[in-house]
Amino acid sequence: MTFRSESSTVPSVVLNDGHVIPTLGFGVFQVADAEAFDVVSAALGAGYRSIDTAAIYGNEVEVGRAIRESGVPRDEIYVTTKLWNSEQGYDSTLRAFDESVSRLGLDYLDLYLIHWPVAQADRFVDTFRAFQTLKSQGRVGSIGVSNFTRDHLSRVMAETGEIPAVNQIELHPHLGQADLRAFHAENGITTEAWSPLGRGADLKDPVVVEIAEETGRTPAQVIIRWHLQLGNVVIPKSVTPSRIRENFDVFGFELTADQMHRVTALDQGTRIGPDPDVLTYGLDV
Repeated sequence: MTFRSESSTVPSVVLNDGHVIPTLGFGVFQVADAEAFDVVSAALGAGYRSIDTAAIYGNEVEVGRAIRESGVPRDEIYVTTKLWNSEQGYDSTLRAFDESVSRLGLDYLDLYLIHWPVAQADRFVDTFRAFQTLKSQGRVGSIGVSNFTRDHLSRVMAETGEIPAVNQIELHPHLGQADLRAFHAENGITTEAWSPLGRGADLKDPVVVEIAEETGRTPAQVIIRWHLQLGNVVIPKSVTPSRIRENFDVFGFELTADQMHRVTALDQGTRIGPDPDVLTYGLDV
């Protein structure tokens, strides 16, 4: 299945709830609100039709304005945002959702994610129940999580009776997350990769550079293509218009099985971001 518009044809995957999500989206982590309008406008102009933000990023206002003023029909843009840690809990989640869609200036979300499990607070199950309420009200199409481990996912599924549609996790060549991806596959959870380029570090890996030379592509394009062929949804981020366009130009080539294996073999289990089992940032207990 594909997301189609006059300017974009991006392959999509079907989520476990029947909705579809473009396999390539655009992330706005660390994009200041002041530049978010121009950056998201450039991404939509390049053909991206999936925009991923979060309450904690502080840029929902201008991200939403760029979406509304893009000239692209709303139903052709897949919009994701995330609930921040301090807002977890049933009632506070419902309030936080209202605040996010108000800042975005949108009537509904395509995907809403719990940003981190922060299991120490023991609120993520009640938070997911609030997500289920929002979904039943038609205010969000799909509900999922971010940075959840196998144990966190198992508890959500057991106690709410619903499998999250998506788990957005740190995933790049130096952190392949093979075991967690396998668990996702067994349970029909779509894997979405944040920091898919390793915040730039993986672009310098000699193996990636070598494959870029072999394919006549950039290191970024090689890594994004690796994600897509693994079956990941991927949300690269850039604030440079030329790189925004370059990162989108990944559908005209394929990596060979050998090239895929060489990139996959780079996995060192090295995290750039926090460990989900211990992170408590933003937790108001």
